[in-house]
Amino acid sequence: MRWKTTSSAREKAVADGLRRASRFFVFLWSIREELFPDAFQDELAEAYDPRGQEPCPPALMCMVNLLQRYTGLSDADTVDAAENDRRWQLVLGTLGKKKAPFGQGTLVRFRDRSVGHDLDQKLVDRTIELAKKSKKFDWRKLRVIFDSSPLEGAGRVEDTWNLIGRAMSKVVGAVAKATNVDVSTVIEKAQLTLLKGPSIKAALDFDWSDLDQRHEALQHLVGEAERLEAWVVKRLADDASKPPVSDALELLRRVVAQDLEPDPDGGGVRIRDGVAEERVISVSDPEMRHGRKSRSKTIRGFKRSIIIANRIILGGAVEPANQPEARPTGRLLEAARRHGEINAALFDRGYLPAPEVAELWKSGVEVRSRAFRTGNDGFIGKEHFKFRLDDGIAICPAGNLALISVKSRIAWFRETDCQKCPLKAQCTASRQRCVRVHENEAMLMDLRAQQATRAGRRAYRERTAVEHRLARVDAIQGSKALYRGVRKNEFDLRRTAAVANLMEIARLREAA
Repeated sequence: MRWKTTSSAREKAVADGLRRASRFFVFLWSIREELFPDAFQDELAEAYDPRGQEPCPPALMCMVNLLQRYTGLSDADTVDAAENDRRWQLVLGTLGKKKAPFGQGTLVRFRDRSVGHDLDQKLVDRTIELAKKSKKFDWRKLRVIFDSSPLEGAGRVEDTWNLIGRAMSKVVGAVAKATNVDVSTVIEKAQLTLLKGPSIKAALDFDWSDLDQRHEALQHLVGEAERLEAWVVKRLADDASKPPVSDALELLRRVVAQDLEPDPDGGGVRIRDGVAEERVISVSDPEMRHGRKSRSKTIRGFKRSIIIANRIILGGAVEPANQPEARPTGRLLEAARRHGEINAALFDRGYLPAPEVAELWKSGVEVRSRAFRTGNDGFIGKEHFKFRLDDGIAICPAGNLALISVKSRIAWFRETDCQKCPLKAQCTASRQRCVRVHENEAMLMDLRAQQATRAGRRAYRERTAVEHRLARVDAIQGSKALYRGVRKNEFDLRRTAAVANLMEIARLREAA
């Protein structure tokens, strides 16, 4: 089903009467046919199946999602705006209609369909095609820039006690739904006492300052969790191995195992000393993770990354916050290659470990980044050493040579050379110096050489363009996730990118 986007005299009168603050609505109204030509509408229709629900053209739903992200409205408020805000009605072509052409359920189904068929990326690609029409940039040879920013998760972050308690509640809820009984009935039949109170800690009712009471309370909590699992497996039999009950049970097992360990003094378990790898921090969104953007800035949720060229966002990716910065590099570059050949790539050094970066450099692409830090506790850093990689030789600042081990990629300088070297006090506190040679050392040598020149530092400063785009993304999307889970938040990031691109296109056309 296609969306008819032909403008009427009435729409033109409304558009002319809107204030300057509403100019983006007017812009969206003016480009409907450009943004959603018949060929693109057919592509959307092929992927979107209303499945017997109210017929609503997918192109119109794409526009609704753009408006929803631009205004930051909830699903309920989006339906209300479509019915009562004439700016929305202008863009959607529904002026004068008392009922919105979609409901809250339609919005949910369309988001799910968009995620399943990458319609969000198709919409971003379509905005890029519009940007190319400006002819202000060269799209044949792209200078791409990519970076990331924190995205706080929407789920509640809790400590071990509450994580276990909420995971138990989730199991009880899943069982109640599967057996079509009340939650209170499940709690009674499973003989659970801790889920009857206003909270787990209130139900335990112990003195936190008393270590013996804390230990006893923890055993009580774990005992109820184990009893609940055993009861569910026995009572539901085969249904316990099917979603959603199996998923809830697996989450309960995971939060118990990740935070607890056997007590070496005997008598049950204790809270683990240290943090488990891939630790779940929220039951309401199990994909959230603790991570760091820098030494001083922690993240509780996700990292969002974008790649840009010519101030236009080409693609976006969301990852759990504990994942390395470099993880989505391949996906970002793939999104860029759909729109032109990559001629140069600029990025923060957090992306250097990505194998795709080394492949770019080896293929002749101009790579701009700071090299890894080479500090050596105040001693002479690796950047002061020279390497003849073809010969497998490292040369120290004093001119001494060492062979680079093929297996370990470490060059050990002879102890006799180090002991009589006049630079030893500045080079190492050990009897001899060693230098680890990176597998992509040739690329790092090139980056260090760039950093040493004014022209190289000036070229790297082009990277600030992506920081400006991230600031625009944050202004539109906000710093806190709207949805739970990686993929849904990636959908939100991509529609945010589409809005940001359209705002940039509007600026370019206004300036022309």
